[in-house]
Amino acid sequence: MAETNGGNPHIGRLVVVGIGLIGGSLALALKAASACREVIGVARRQKTCEQAVALGIVDRAVTDLGEILPQLEPGDVVFVAVPTLAVERVFADLRGRLPAGVTVTDGASVKGSVVAAAEKVWGEVPEFLVPGHPIAGSEKSGVTAARDDLYIAHRVILTPLENTAAGHLQRVVRMWQDSGAEVLNMPVREHDEVLAATSHLPHVIAFGLVDTLAHDGANENIFRYAAGGFRDFTRIASSDPVMWRDIMIANRDAVLKSIDLYSANLGALRAAIAAGDSDQLMGVFTRAKAARDHFTKMLAKKAYTEPMQAQEVTFIAQPGGSVSGELRVPGDKSMSHRSIMLGSLAEGVTEIEGFLEGEDALATLQAFRDMGVVIEGPVDGRVTVHGVGLHGLQAPPGPLYVGNSGTAMRLFAGLLAGQAFDVTLTGDESLSKRPMNRVANPLREMGAEIETGPEGRPPLLLKGGARLHGIDYRLPMASAQVKSCVLLAGLYADGETSTTEPAPTRDHTERMLAGFGYEVQRDGPRATLRGGGRLSGGRIDVPADISSATFFMVAAAIAPGSDLLLQHVGINPTRDGVINILRLMGADIELLNRREVGGEPVADIRVRHAPLKGIRIPEAQVPLAIDEFPALFVAAACADGETVLTGAEELRVKESDRIQAMADGLEVLGVDAEPTPDGIVIRGTGQGPAFGGGTVDSLGDHRIAMAFAVASLRARDTIRILHCANVATSFPNFAELATKAGLKLQQA
Repeated sequence: MAETNGGNPHIGRLVVVGIGLIGGSLALALKAASACREVIGVARRQKTCEQAVALGIVDRAVTDLGEILPQLEPGDVVFVAVPTLAVERVFADLRGRLPAGVTVTDGASVKGSVVAAAEKVWGEVPEFLVPGHPIAGSEKSGVTAARDDLYIAHRVILTPLENTAAGHLQRVVRMWQDSGAEVLNMPVREHDEVLAATSHLPHVIAFGLVDTLAHDGANENIFRYAAGGFRDFTRIASSDPVMWRDIMIANRDAVLKSIDLYSANLGALRAAIAAGDSDQLMGVFTRAKAARDHFTKMLAKKAYTEPMQAQEVTFIAQPGGSVSGELRVPGDKSMSHRSIMLGSLAEGVTEIEGFLEGEDALATLQAFRDMGVVIEGPVDGRVTVHGVGLHGLQAPPGPLYVGNSGTAMRLFAGLLAGQAFDVTLTGDESLSKRPMNRVANPLREMGAEIETGPEGRPPLLLKGGARLHGIDYRLPMASAQVKSCVLLAGLYADGETSTTEPAPTRDHTERMLAGFGYEVQRDGPRATLRGGGRLSGGRIDVPADISSATFFMVAAAIAPGSDLLLQHVGINPTRDGVINILRLMGADIELLNRREVGGEPVADIRVRHAPLKGIRIPEAQVPLAIDEFPALFVAAACADGETVLTGAEELRVKESDRIQAMADGLEVLGVDAEPTPDGIVIRGTGQGPAFGGGTVDSLGDHRIAMAFAVASLRARDTIRILHCANVATSFPNFAELATKAGLKLQQA
């Protein structure tokens, strides 16, 4: 149970009108938590009143609400727990007789009906009324079904109106929190539509299915031999018929809308079964499985509507240790994104191995499901994509939520700019602060219609039906994401589209397009393709991500006694800057078993500890290691002498301002680090401990969080790293692998 405020109840008396499962369970919960001074029950039948008192649910009970009202005082709460259509009668009993300062709330399933009842009785919704709906229940009903743990870890939705007084709302919020529930707010209309789809429609289906089978002559055997799934699904048909009759009448329009949509989809499913349409059936079943797996983010036919990482995570890294053994880090994130994107736009089936099952890549996968692509998996890194061709995507049911992934948003902008439908791209709080004009502007030059948020930041709205034409675009700064965005838009453009970059950047898009059979001409920094071609599905083996491997490369390089083998790592020459930079610093790195997989160079990387020295990082290497610098800064702090980075201004517009964030964290840990507009100067300590202990803030940036975890290997004391939940975006099993390798890392 939630604790009350220092042992003092948050409310005075609780008056429960309707002592059944819902009202009785709240009464028991508040009594168990000592969260109110007295509980008074009101029921129509004297027998119910006597049972409630005998069971300890209420302290006293009456059959006439009017008998209790004169005794109430400010701070008391009246909880109306009667069937939806009976709420108006209770409100009529309260009118003109409720003392000032008393709060009224309810537990009815249809909030529009409650609001209408209040307006009918009082002429308006009074400020003391806080409409609410606890999302909890049981097969049993009545006073004997009440239990004090019904609301623990369940949600209660409150639907306050504009004139609801803050004090009354706060009192109801605390009341439900004291019962153990999580409290959410939602507009009345949205509540009723969401509940129609997620609660009322399932009850309609369950009641209807059981009623249908009850008329079947063989129903005895059907129920006798039904498997657990049937019993679990139809369990809700044991709910109170009177309550559900009232709900259907009270929420008629929203329920009918949900039934009509379900009927249409059921008809399409029937047709697919009749025709033996395997692809259609797989589409329905894979989308349904994904929706069920992510149900809390997919209410009311919306795609992801809230950030994926709502949970807070702190890393606690104890000092010292070394790393050794053999590890395979997760698949390359950049390639995982692109494999789903191009596989979806290809003709035929694409089978992917080594897919990164992190939040960013999963968001990309879900976005294509939302646009009608059939995708099987992922299961242990295996994904099967049933491509729809360049022009086969469908309008999604809502905005496409890409979480924390700048790669996804910028590449999506390119491939969606030429679609026939409108689409909005959204992301989490961190992504919503990142600049998007760098892709919006060249796309506008191509004829795309794009709207951005303030200062060119997300969300992005792409208008469908735009006719794109090819351009020859010179990137003002090196960026693989901008280059890829323009080239992907070029698939839908008339004529040729070319990009020229000022310095080499990762070329996964060009390589993978060629792997899907789409001709890309490459001449040094220039890449060119012609619109109107086609992509053909095939097999993709995603190598381990060198960005993820970097944390362990640095760990082995800085920790005495370390000897680590990293298996099957992608060493694309546009991504190998971290290897080159560490070698310049004196790191002992050996590339073994070099080979090519799916057009991408791969190797096993062995790293052994060796003393590092500070260097001036060559600017030509900066674009080749842009994501790896947080970990490289940790290596620099352990090196002998000064390390200077310039030409890396892009680091200031990543998931965080990585230059400033790392400088701040290094300073907390006692490292001399001076940020500059386009880089940083770090004065390393050489041998011995390089870091003190302390608490650093990763600012929700996954790479900063992992970099400071690695720093603990050369620390004198414990390092606490805040806001680490987004590590799951690129490296969901980082803590597990780090511990296996030898880091002393815990999550809290």
